[in-house]
This record gives sequence, structure tokens and C-alpha cells, in this order.
Amino acid sequence: MRSTFKRRLFGAATALALAGASLPAQAQDFINILTGGTSGVYYPLGVALSKVFTEKMQGSRPSVQATKASVENLTLLQQGKGEIGFTLGDSLAMGWAGDEEAGFKSKLDKLRGVAAIYPNYIQIVASKDSGIKTLADLKGKRLSVGAPKSGTELNARAILQGAGLTYKDLGKVEYLPFGESVELMKNRQLDATLQSAGLGVSSIRDLATSVPIVVVEIPADMIQKVGNPYVTATIPANTYEGQSAPVTTAAVVNYLVTHSGVKDETVYQMTKSLFESLPELAAAHAAAKDIKLENALSGMPVPVHPGAQRYFDEKGVKKQGS
Repeated sequence: MRSTFKRRLFGAATALALAGASLPAQAQDFINILTGGTSGVYYPLGVALSKVFTEKMQGSRPSVQATKASVENLTLLQQGKGEIGFTLGDSLAMGWAGDEEAGFKSKLDKLRGVAAIYPNYIQIVASKDSGIKTLADLKGKRLSVGAPKSGTELNARAILQGAGLTYKDLGKVEYLPFGESVELMKNRQLDATLQSAGLGVSSIRDLATSVPIVVVEIPADMIQKVGNPYVTATIPANTYEGQSAPVTTAAVVNYLVTHSGVKDETVYQMTKSLFESLPELAAAHAAAKDIKLENALSGMPVPVHPGAQRYFDEKGVKKQGS
């Protein structure tokens, strides 16, 4: 009798020990979502993704990290400090190439693609009082170009160069997140802000309801001169208060990216959850309305993660030209 009791006690202790030994494996369920500033588009979409993963990925533990966006996100992914992150396409290509001028000290060879999502519109907005109506009018004016070597700032350099301008031609350059740029414009300490984001970004909506604005055109011929990955796009009339006419601008595709160390099954489930929850993402921000499964591999500048590829194979999604 005592022998039987001992055996049962030993068995229970062994089971508890094995259960305890398996606990560290749950760390694999943590999904750190790398986004951007809280006043941009990446952050609210990251929050929406977190809710989607919680609901659709059993046992997952998502968290949302506000960052300086594209360049920082890619660097963190290379270091294994996140499982999925948002980035602009040009930043992604530069990170893969190890472009030092763009802020990458070496090739980020662990990056793996998840999906192309929505386009970022390069939105240059000036206060009406500044007198800025064209790109040429930016000369001698005070402009915020985003955080240093952020995806937005890389866009700013490219667009200004296409317009025949450099930072030296400006009266003052501020390297600020979207929200802080808007606050300075409200206080007349800044003439214009360049923001690379989805349409209807909250920072510009806030600005437009506070002071009269001008959305500055980026002409199609100039965008063609800048070349890939920039394409011509239109900011529809009334996207922002006081913007009564459509405005031609440049756009560049955003991507969701992971790294080679994330399990195939985890990436498969993240990709599946993403494309099965597009209405929820669109409810979080209108920019997500442009996310299309058929465009998921469009222009992908890095290898696709095997987990994401498995989902696209199931759905018959192929890279354009293949």
C-alpha cells in the first residue's frame, strides 16, 4: 500500500517537473509588434494586429512597441528583438543592401518578408500663412522631415533631391515625429511638415482642424525622375479639412517583415490572421482598406519567410511576373 502511494507521489512529482520544464517554451508565443510613433498609422494598425493575434492565434501573447519606425524596426528585427514590424519599401531595400548612408551599418541578412500592405503617401503640408504653394517655395522655409534616418526622412531626402533641393536650401530642418511637428506648426515655429503615412493620418487631421493648411503637390514628372520605389498617387479631395481639390503626390509601398529566427508556424498563423481580418484592420485605420491579398508579394525586396510563403501557396498568390 505504502509502495503504491510512493509510486503515485513520484509520478505526480515527475509530471509537475515536466510541466515546469516545458514553461520556457511558451516564450515562443510572445509576438512583439514593432510599429512607429503613436500619432502615425503604424501604431494603430499594430494595436489592431495585436487584438487579431490574441483572438485568432491560440496561446499567443502579442505586445505593441512604439518606435522610430522603419529603420529602427528593421534593425531590431535583425537583432531578434521583435517578431513582426512595419517598414517602408525603400528602407527595406536599403536595409537588405546594408546601405550605411541610410543608417544600416551592415547588411540585414536575417530579414524575411511577410506581406506588402498599403502605400505610404508622401504628404507635404504647409500652413497657409507660410506662403508655401509649391516644392520650390520650401527654399528658405522651416521644414520637419521626420526622425533622423527614419523611413520618412529617407523619403524626404529623395523627394527634395528630385525637386533640386537639399537640406542646405531650407531655412531650418527639424527632425521630429509627426505629432511634435504638428504642435510646432500650430505655434508658428515651423512652416511645413513632410509626413510619409497612410491617407487620413491623425497628425495632419489634427493640424488641419487647428490652422488653415496647404497640401503641396509633388508633380508626376518629378516622381518619375526620382524613380523606384516611388510611384505617382493622388490624395483625394477632402482627405483633410480645407483641402478641397485632389493633390498629386508620391507613394511608396509599406511591408510587414519578420526575421529568419521566427518559427514557420508562427509566421504562417500571423499571415493567415492578417488576411482573414482585413475589416478589423480597416476599422482601426482607413489606410488598411488598401491591403489586398493579391498584392501581398508585390515588389517584395527581401526573401519571403517560409511560413508566409506557405499561406500564399495555399491561396495561389504569386509574385508579379512569376
